[in-house]
Amino acid sequence: MRTGLTRSVTTLAAAVALVAGGAVSASAEQTPAAPDTGAVRAALQRVVDSGAPGAFAVIRDHGTPGLDRSLAIGKADLDGTPMDTDRRFRVGSNNKMFTSVLVMRLVEQGRIDLDKPLRDYLPEGTLPQDWPITARQVMEHRAGVYDHTNDLLEQSGEETTDAFEKRIRNNVYAPKDLVAMSVKHGLQYTPGGAYSYSNTGYVLMGMAAEHLTGRPYAELLREQIFKPLKLRQTSFTVPKKSITGPHITGYLTNDDRSKPLLDSTEQTASWIWSAGGVVSSASDLDRFVTALLAGSSGGLVSDDSLRQMASVIPTSTAKISYGLGLREITLSCGKVLGHGGIVQGYQTQTFSTPDGKRTVVLFANASNNGAVTQSLTNTLEPAFCSKTTASPAPRRSLTGNKKSSHSVPAVEDTRI
Repeated sequence: MRTGLTRSVTTLAAAVALVAGGAVSASAEQTPAAPDTGAVRAALQRVVDSGAPGAFAVIRDHGTPGLDRSLAIGKADLDGTPMDTDRRFRVGSNNKMFTSVLVMRLVEQGRIDLDKPLRDYLPEGTLPQDWPITARQVMEHRAGVYDHTNDLLEQSGEETTDAFEKRIRNNVYAPKDLVAMSVKHGLQYTPGGAYSYSNTGYVLMGMAAEHLTGRPYAELLREQIFKPLKLRQTSFTVPKKSITGPHITGYLTNDDRSKPLLDSTEQTASWIWSAGGVVSSASDLDRFVTALLAGSSGGLVSDDSLRQMASVIPTSTAKISYGLGLREITLSCGKVLGHGGIVQGYQTQTFSTPDGKRTVVLFANASNNGAVTQSLTNTLEPAFCSKTTASPAPRRSLTGNKKSSHSVPAVEDTRI
């Protein structure tokens, strides 16, 4: 067994730099084709045209550095600051990958069994005694746990500006209270019987990590992930509202579209906690996901843990599958692994080829806008797939643009 703090920083750094032999791919020797830079830029322009002040794509090819690309469109704030790929931002549900790493390290230490009742690893009374849900089901979003964010954000539609000011920006919630909001709704279906995305599940996993280690969640992140990987732009400061250092301003699209965008940068993020409260940067997300997908050589999780995380199950959305804190998306040139995240004012997509050779971080500084979400997600296709590897796009109709057969479904809840 391994303790959580004895990983080698040297091993971590080497894995990030070299990404030698990802644990979930047999195609490590293949040299990826250059991304379709023109199509990436056009896709980012569509993000801005849809209502985001700015957007960017950071593409890193660890085996072929000459293929690296950083493209930025628009503004980092409404004062006119150009969009900057080096600034910090809220990552939303990309946080779930971090939480999953903490959990899998506990699995490796024999401190949690993914297939036993999760209630046994939580403070007494957190979950009802008759709830049979397991950590694996929770991490796969197949436990039937009601998502507490539906209560906070008003479940019916993209009406979040008013809810944000009333219940999100300044409110401080204890994790146990978030879970209590969910529990009062009861289990939504027989555990394991369906897929339904639930942020509450990852609040539960953060609570389990704290309970089993006796350490605050923020300290676990810092000691087991941030410091060893030298993620100097990554932090978890919930419920502190501000983002320190150079950062991008986030904007919530007003419920009344005739009104201006709402600056939502400052918020406690306690409403989402271990499911979405991390602040990071494109370079740090690249470093993190590269180390994660390197398995044992990356120093975060073992090869076996990575295989379990990447063992995905299809969801009800075509081209989308989900594992343990990792989402798999099928593009025209192959599959990619990672996660997306939306939190008021910010949305990010962080994905990689399974071998870790190419990572892509996409970002836009607006939310509560489904068109922005869809346009940003569609940028994954040209970022990973070159003109030669992607299939031809359909012809444009005389009456309008025909939706591409390679359009990627926007699977995140567009309200958060």
